[in-house]
Amino acid sequence: MNKKLLAVSIILLICIPAALSFGQFRPYDTFTQNKIAAPDFSLKDIQGKTFKLSAQRGNPVIMFFGTTWCPACRAEMPLYKALYEKYARLGLKFIYVDINESTDRVARFAKTNSFPYLVLVDGDGSVANDYNLVGVPTLFLVDKAGNLIGISHRVA
Repeated sequence: MNKKLLAVSIILLICIPAALSFGQFRPYDTFTQNKIAAPDFSLKDIQGKTFKLSAQRGNPVIMFFGTTWCPACRAEMPLYKALYEKYARLGLKFIYVDINESTDRVARFAKTNSFPYLVLVDGDGSVANDYNLVGVPTLFLVDKAGNLIGISHRVA
């Protein structure tokens, strides 16, 4: 009896976190139907240059929100590098937005991981709040007109 209970407990301890970590993608049907614009923002990149989302109109944008300490964020980064290498030359813009961390820490993280895309720092989390982030990693798709068309997030 105890061996069965132990086996079931181990299986549950493995399966429940694994199930919770599976990502989900849902199109923003209400956004695409009503043409709701992505909240505009200005943030500094890790070189200190200002980036403004609305200046990207005319190009689709993938915004990946994450942190340096998030294991699920780290697990997804190779995928974003591969997507960047495949689609950036076609005009798709890739932006990594790090939340609530210092520029120095984010810059070291980006260098260590050889990020090929733009890295922004949302040091106070205000942009994350504007996008109603509930956790990381979260990815937003913005169309050429600046409208939100999709979101993907995982429970880390």
